[in-house]
Amino acid sequence: MEDYMKNVTIFHHPLIDHKITHLCDVNTKTKEFREIVSELAMLMGFEAFRDLKTKMVEIQAPLSKFESPVVDEEVTIVPILRAGLGMVDGLVSLFPNAHVGHIGLYRDEETLEPHEYYFKLPKEAANSTVILVDPALATGGSAKAAIDCLKQRGCKKIVFLALIAAPEGIKRVMEAHPDIKLYAAHYADAPLNEHGYIMTAFGDAGDRIFGTM
Repeated sequence: MEDYMKNVTIFHHPLIDHKITHLCDVNTKTKEFREIVSELAMLMGFEAFRDLKTKMVEIQAPLSKFESPVVDEEVTIVPILRAGLGMVDGLVSLFPNAHVGHIGLYRDEETLEPHEYYFKLPKEAANSTVILVDPALATGGSAKAAIDCLKQRGCKKIVFLALIAAPEGIKRVMEAHPDIKLYAAHYADAPLNEHGYIMTAFGDAGDRIFGTM
């Protein structure tokens, strides 16, 4: 295994594989596509955050008092606009008290390089676990730029979730930021086309989530 893959986790689960298949199907309509993106984000979050810090608190149950664990970690969810918005609700269902920031990036159609047009984080972000989300990790340009922005604003613990990741994108992100953790629901070992899209994926996730095909 390459060194840059040591903090990369690719999920292998029949339910996740099943949902990825429907996500990539051109016949999957907007409503179902949006629902599957949210469901996958929740499934990934459940698996990816097994190591969250907890603390013991005393509760009054119907029959007695006893101590039980609760999560003791601040979480900030940051979607890369606009496609990343589709993954927010699934994660908020796991972390209802999470803060939410936004990063807006657009891609130059000729160079395929990202350009920032919007960035807003809650003040708690720098001292929290930041969950950066984007459905597709293709060239890796947007993800790398987003992580650059987060680190420049003082964020230290960053976890990146992508539904589908290409080898080029994984390598670019992890070589630039080996300290982050990267999770992908599916590894697309296929070439990118001339526009930087993964050939064996779902096309433009933003267009399919928001019905702007």
